[in-house]
Amino acid sequence: QVQLVESGGGLVQPGGSLRLSCAASVLTSPFSGYAIGWFRQPPGKERDFVAATKWSGDNRAYADSVKGRFTISRDNAKNTVYLQMNSLKPEDTASYYCAKDRLIRRSMVPTRIGDFNSWGQGTQVTVSS
Repeated sequence: QVQLVESGGGLVQPGGSLRLSCAASVLTSPFSGYAIGWFRQPPGKERDFVAATKWSGDNRAYADSVKGRFTISRDNAKNTVYLQMNSLKPEDTASYYCAKDRLIRRSMVPTRIGDFNSWGQGTQVTVSS
């Protein structure tokens, strides 16, 4: 089984930056065989897709609202996926979650919430003056 733990959230002013981490403990399957996605859930709203990285290579996907500001990356040696968030806006305020693709070695980058499982517990990001 794969257990994911998010960290790196906090309070930041508009225009600031944060780097979130998604650390994976792989018990039965290799972490590198799965796409990893980031989702966020603002207060009182639905959980939405943010970014995802394919199980291998540089293929990535981003929500339109974060393109050019957020960057997803992974370090398989450390079993960790990162979300670098720059030029943060108040509307980025949310609980951020990472999750693993349900399928191993999927040929495309998944972006739908139903494509993922093994959700972490989330880390809070608050962008405010």
